[in-house]
This record gives sequence, structure tokens and C-alpha cells, in this order.
Amino acid sequence: MKQWSSEIEINSSIEHVWSYLDGPLEQMQKIMPQVVEQRPIKLTDEVVGSVYCQKYKEGNRIQEYDVHVLEYTNHQNDKKLKIGFTLANSFEITALYELHRVDTHKTRLKYTATNKALKWYIKLFMIFATDKVVVQFLENVKKVAESEAN
Repeated sequence: MKQWSSEIEINSSIEHVWSYLDGPLEQMQKIMPQVVEQRPIKLTDEVVGSVYCQKYKEGNRIQEYDVHVLEYTNHQNDKKLKIGFTLANSFEITALYELHRVDTHKTRLKYTATNKALKWYIKLFMIFATDKVVVQFLENVKKVAESEAN
């Protein structure tokens, strides 16, 4: 299994940044435009244990998979969301988003992704995987959030 982690400071309130991760699909699509649908399958009061069917478009293909909420914290100064899903019967993926309020208009976002190859030949390609996608994702969240910040 490979793991990548990076963090960034965003000049936007924690609530605004959180809205991209724990808000409506339209907000999520601003930072993850490939997600074309997300509908609840099972919702729990404590959020952990909830399951969503998500559709993701890559090129002309649409992948469908179930996203499981593994961790969830929504406090005033700290927020956390960890999800997990299996992609194309080839990868077990987790994404952990941790937000910390630096001040009223500044948020620190840490993103940790894990990727476990489920097929032996895919494990060979994982040797060359880098944190480039994680860093690019954080830079995109910063760009979107700051462009929409009040």
C-alpha cells in the first residue's frame, strides 16, 4: 500500500473550505469536477458508516462505486472526513481530509491518500507513483476556495 500526504494553508474560512467536502454535489464538483453524481445509499446519524453511490467520469467512461464514510468530525476549529472506496476492482482507496482553523480567514488543509493495489501486476506500477496528484488537488482546492472567499 502506498500513502501520500501533504498540507496547504488556504486564505478562506474553515466553513467555506469544508463546504466543498461536506456540502452539496455542486460544491464538491468545484474541486472534483469528475464526480458527476453522488446519492446516498445508507445514512447514519453519526455520519460514520454512511454510504454513498458515486459516479466518476474519466474520459468517456463513467465508473460507479460505493463511498464509505470511515471517520467524521465537525468541530468549530477542527474538521475531519475520511472516506474509502474500491475502484474498478483494482484499488482500495482512502482519502483523509483534515481541516484546522488557523484564524477567521485562514484554514490549514491536510490531505492524506492511500492506494492499495488489489492485483499483482498493478502493484508493479505503484512503485513509480508519486504525491503529484495529492499536491495538485490541494493547490486546486486553494485556488477555488480563495477565488470564492468573501
